[in-house]
Amino acid sequence: MSAQDPFYIVKEEIQESIDKLQAAFHEWEKTSSSTGEYIHVDRDLLTSCGSIEWQVDELNKAIAVAAKDPKHYRIDEVELEKRRRWTSMARNQLSNVRRGLTSRKEASTNGKRQELMQLSNDRNRLEDRSSPYIAHDNDDFISSESDRQLLLIKRQDEELDELSTSVQKIGGIGLTIHEELIGQEKIMEDLSSEMETTSNRLDFVQKKVAIVMKKAGAKGQIMMIVALVVLFIILFVLVFLT
Repeated sequence: MSAQDPFYIVKEEIQESIDKLQAAFHEWEKTSSSTGEYIHVDRDLLTSCGSIEWQVDELNKAIAVAAKDPKHYRIDEVELEKRRRWTSMARNQLSNVRRGLTSRKEASTNGKRQELMQLSNDRNRLEDRSSPYIAHDNDDFISSESDRQLLLIKRQDEELDELSTSVQKIGGIGLTIHEELIGQEKIMEDLSSEMETTSNRLDFVQKKVAIVMKKAGAKGQIMMIVALVVLFIILFVLVFLT
């Protein structure tokens, strides 16, 4: 296919975005989970994943539309299968990044829970040597830290739900625009066909008139011109003066 094919233009842009996403993901893996940068980059990666997944879905919808009428889009089954394989590969790349994000977040959460449990065990070992007030403070700290982690996870889930809703809405709008463009293209094709037909008929009429004028001779041509002028004046009076 031509390098100017819209599919390949969009494909290159999406692949470039995936490459940047993977590079950012590898950098994120090296970031300590105890820093503020970790949470910030984590959110950016999730947002980028959602955006690229939407673009891949839209590209796959365009492939499905082309598959319904390959001749109209001048494409064959081999090319369609090639494009489907690429979108499948892109989805796998994005899924790998998502799984990596989820796995590390779960590992980080489990690690913090283990730390909290360790603190609790340490508190139990020191309970006999500690005053009731110190034990109470440790309980408050553990409860507060656990609540903070749960609240952070809940907020991230809510943000992901909102992002998913927004992506779905944008996808619906994109599909509507795509269908409208297809409808406009068909209208333009019909209009072009009608104009071509009208042009052919006009050429036919002009040739007939030329033949009649040639047969009529100079006198006949003058009489015909006079008749046309009179007809024009009558039509003018009927249209503009009545």
